[in-house]
Amino acid sequence: MSHKIANTILIMCLLLPVNSNADNTKKDSALQIYLPREITIKDKHLSLGQVGIIRGQESLVAKASKVTLGQISIPGQKIVIDRKIVLSRLACNGIPASKVTLTGAETVTIKQQERTIRSDEFIKLASSFLEKNPPDISACGFTPIQIPQDFIITETGKDISFSPRLVSSGASNQAKVEIAIHSGGKKIGAPEIVFRLKYNCRQVVTKLDIPTGAVISPDNVKIEKTILDYPESADWKPPYGLIAKRQIPAKTLLHPNMLGPVKSPIITKRNQKVVIRIDMPGFLITAFGKAMQDGRAGDYIKVRNVDSQRIILAMINEDGSVKPAF
Repeated sequence: MSHKIANTILIMCLLLPVNSNADNTKKDSALQIYLPREITIKDKHLSLGQVGIIRGQESLVAKASKVTLGQISIPGQKIVIDRKIVLSRLACNGIPASKVTLTGAETVTIKQQERTIRSDEFIKLASSFLEKNPPDISACGFTPIQIPQDFIITETGKDISFSPRLVSSGASNQAKVEIAIHSGGKKIGAPEIVFRLKYNCRQVVTKLDIPTGAVISPDNVKIEKTILDYPESADWKPPYGLIAKRQIPAKTLLHPNMLGPVKSPIITKRNQKVVIRIDMPGFLITAFGKAMQDGRAGDYIKVRNVDSQRIILAMINEDGSVKPAF
């Protein structure tokens, strides 16, 4: 029994080194590639050396590492590579599938390392710039009405800087800010943000019902402060002294078309004797006439010349005289 055991041990000792050497030789000659589920790379050009972890013969590892897998063409793009693609690309480069052992994920999702600048970051930067450099000193605020999309920067290893500046907006109540983006000393983008400016203004609101023909005064209207999209007119003044063209309910915001000037009294009546006055540099001519219509100062009426009986059109002056219309 002991003789058989000794023979068995001897045979195992002789065979074991041979099998171990064969396994080691197989291990040294195989190309082992581990594929992660997801990976982020810096370069847009893809190679197997960037995507997987490669082990094996040094010459095969160097060759396999350089095998190309395509490229990322647009910011934010993701590329999915499966095992079949990896084996196919290796085979095209002279490395057959028989020499390759793949482990890890069945597919790899690859994306480029990048930095996204959100639109709200641009708005914050542009708003801060406008606060320090107001385009209109009378403006009291601004609201963004046109904002850029998120901006993706793929060259994240380089210094990024922003340079905001005002550009022409084409509208009097708007401001446009361009934000130049520089990376590595060169301009890579210039998104624009358009703001609508806000202005402190005054408005007139009725305090009670105002009948047609009533005179506007502090008794029936009040002045309120408000914020509007356009600046207040330089000659703005309360509409005191104007009259209501129609009945206006209480708590109504007054507009110019609701009001009109107070009509002056009639100073010339029909058949009244008037002085026709022609006052020009160097001479003055007067004549008597008869008004053929009632009229107020500034109105044009027909007047009959007493001497010539000719009917002319004349404007009534403040003093009651008339001036011929030539």
